[in-house]
Amino acid sequence: MPTVSPASPPLAAGRGHSLALRADRTIWAWGNNEFGQLGDGTKRKKRTTPVPVPGLTDVVAVAAGGAHSLALCADRTVWAWGWNEFGQLGDGTDTDRHTPVPVPGLTDVVAVAAGWWHSLALRADGTVWAWGRNECGQLGDGTTTDCYTPVPVQGLTGVVVVAAGWAHSLALRADRTVWAWGWNGFGQLGDGTDTDRHTPVPVPGLTDVVAVAAEGHHSLALRADGTVWAWGRNEDGQLGDGTTTDRHTPVPVQGLTDVVAVAAGWYHSLALRADGTVWAWGNNEFGQLGDGTDTDRHTPVPVQGLTDVVAVAAGGRHSLALRADGTVWAWGWNRFGQLGDGTTTKRFTPVKVQLP
Repeated sequence: MPTVSPASPPLAAGRGHSLALRADRTIWAWGNNEFGQLGDGTKRKKRTTPVPVPGLTDVVAVAAGGAHSLALCADRTVWAWGWNEFGQLGDGTDTDRHTPVPVPGLTDVVAVAAGWWHSLALRADGTVWAWGRNECGQLGDGTTTDCYTPVPVQGLTGVVVVAAGWAHSLALRADRTVWAWGWNGFGQLGDGTDTDRHTPVPVPGLTDVVAVAAEGHHSLALRADGTVWAWGRNEDGQLGDGTTTDRHTPVPVQGLTDVVAVAAGWYHSLALRADGTVWAWGNNEFGQLGDGTDTDRHTPVPVQGLTDVVAVAAGGRHSLALRADGTVWAWGWNRFGQLGDGTTTKRFTPVKVQLP
């Protein structure tokens, strides 16, 4: 069975592209490549089946943003490629990159996360560093100035997990508390307000958290008791509380127990249970919930036909799962081939990604 850690995810899903980290520590990519986010040296050429990302070896984690990608290598350096209009690649420029380039000045990194326009890195000393767009304070440095190279997030220590949404960021500390910063228009920071925060604030009422996820305009937290909590935008039921009411503080996702991992998509959410099944809720316009329909769900429903799953990822409007046998499965929106099955046909139930 593949070794999977919340800090070292083997799958990543962006707006319209997907990444997989194989057992040999190489990265494979597929889907939209308008900005070079597949890292294969080309652009504006979608890939409907996976291609290798050249020049990177010994990779231990991947992350996918709106149209950019990140890789963490075993030597604890970070590499980036794709869209770079706001400096989200961290190389000091605003030039898109079609193959990976190193993020300078970062050492001893143990985890990475990618938002729509910004990126995060967690160092072994428990500090968080950020770069890219900062219009809403999502870099957490106390300003709203875009940064083209990494800057430290203010006032955070003892961090063990990071997550990034459209324009907000989350950090889980070793004391199992959650901290948030950036855009808060839908309450996605969970502090009871809709006020943007340019430095981290605690998410009240959450204790004993072991994992966090963010995408779009909502946030998820997994507690040690196997329950999932959610806050932020809820227009399509992506909080899973049975309503479509935005929440400015965390609420429990209904009917879920024994959860071991969570993932947040643009308007949908995923949970992996200890029995290897996957559950989904929220927007389902393109089949991204994998239940065989296009009906939105305000509480979790099982993804059809998937067993022995060990990791999940959620993108703009598609979903990914890694099974214990090493195969990757995908469902949902497929306009750019981001399901990796050789077609551009949306799928309402999981299909096998054509990894060689």
